[in-house]
Amino acid sequence: MTERGKERVWLSLGGNLGGRWENLRRALSLMREKGLEITRKSSLYESEPQGYEAQGRFYNAAAELFTQLSPMQLLRLLQGIESEMGRVRETRWGPRVIDLDILLFGERVISSPELVIPHYALRERSFVLMPLVELEPNLLIPGAGAAARLLPLCPSLGIRKVCGPEEW
Repeated sequence: MTERGKERVWLSLGGNLGGRWENLRRALSLMREKGLEITRKSSLYESEPQGYEAQGRFYNAAAELFTQLSPMQLLRLLQGIESEMGRVRETRWGPRVIDLDILLFGERVISSPELVIPHYALRERSFVLMPLVELEPNLLIPGAGAAARLLPLCPSLGIRKVCGPEEW
């Protein structure tokens, strides 16, 4: 907990359907409307799909927020935003309007059927780590060390910076 009684949380945002840029902005706006205190967001990045490759390129970003919600309450809120924005879960790693993942929740380690923190694939995905490292290079990932040290170990997936945080 912070001195304000809120937990520091790191999120990943992504999507590859429709207006990718606008969808990420709308997701942040909906989070704020629902009471989440978003303090920082990364630059916007574009990457090739991973897992299911027969789909378009993704836009990805990371955000820092503070909340008094529990991890499960936050998960439900984020899933509600995904549904509100039209996310349909048909194909694993398939195309999506929006994907909101909790990467880290304070220093907690959680392993349940519904929620794994740190995010189960955080160490393996450059499109998640690159925006996170931009915001907090020395961020410690429980059981893995500093985020910046993990990035060179990940496949690049053709990731490129689209624009800075102030531009989107």
